[in-house]
Amino acid sequence: MLRLTPPNYEKIRMAGSFEATYGGSEANIALSLANLGIDSTFFSVVPNNSLGKSAIRMLRSNDVHCSPVILSTPEETPTHRLGTYYLETGYGIRPSKVTYDRKHSAITEYDFRNVDIDKLLEGFNWIHLSGITPALSQSCAEFMLLCLQKAKEKNLIVSFDGNFRSTLWTWNEARDFCTQCLPYVDVLFGIEPYHLWKDENDYSKGDWKDGIPLQPNYEQQDDVFTRFVSKYPNLKCIARHVRYAHSGSENSLMAYMWYQGHTFESKTFTFNILDRVGGGDAFASGFIYAMMNNYKPMDMINFAVASSVIKHTIHGDGNITDDVESIQSIMNMNYDIKR
Repeated sequence: MLRLTPPNYEKIRMAGSFEATYGGSEANIALSLANLGIDSTFFSVVPNNSLGKSAIRMLRSNDVHCSPVILSTPEETPTHRLGTYYLETGYGIRPSKVTYDRKHSAITEYDFRNVDIDKLLEGFNWIHLSGITPALSQSCAEFMLLCLQKAKEKNLIVSFDGNFRSTLWTWNEARDFCTQCLPYVDVLFGIEPYHLWKDENDYSKGDWKDGIPLQPNYEQQDDVFTRFVSKYPNLKCIARHVRYAHSGSENSLMAYMWYQGHTFESKTFTFNILDRVGGGDAFASGFIYAMMNNYKPMDMINFAVASSVIKHTIHGDGNITDDVESIQSIMNMNYDIKR
């Protein structure tokens, strides 16, 4: 996507100019992993024009392979658009605000029946998907389920981030779709895990307030993890980060992880924010990196949170940190408990 941001914390109604950057959940994760030295490839559909090419050029400049990306023609996607969003950056007590303009973008109108999924996934050992893409259109949702099914046939590790966006679809729509995905998932991420199952006897009853709190304690999170694993024994790992917003400019982050039969709790990191967007993607990419490199469980979860923390100090959607040691130094710092 194209991101347009008024400079100097301005609101859109005040802006005389916008800063342009590119991003998107799966793209952010590919970019972050590539910067950490992981061989990463990105697939999407963008318009065959200057905006689409610029977005792909940005990923390539960060060592992401983009050969599978489809540059669509007007005949393939009539509106021929790149999805866009506008970000008003929060400051102090004023929170950030996002306005989406994604309808009729190239990826929502492309006919994915033209894609050879076998060929697309050939030669890979890990695939990452998010709950944002299927919210864009029915064709995107159907294509994603086919990718999940084919990935399991090929024995790829599948990671999935629920990434619920209320501006793109309803809670029930997200829950129903994510429930279909869970049997194929090995590594599950999500800020709100209670969005991801459908069972009238469980926590979720159509209103997130009936589920686990946004800031759970260890016992509450352990209970939810246990329910997930008993319901979906295919899950090898579940991780979620928890945010404490002291203001629009200062936050704390920590995380919980279920792995190898146990629930782990990370350190709590408190920090000032330069750019919050992409913090969840940096957490997921840091976690994937640590898991790929066989970190010990507590190091896995602390490295993931530290990756998110350092992303909050970088402009743009992606964590362009290419120095693993800098993340490890943050991971190993002593932090006060959350306020």
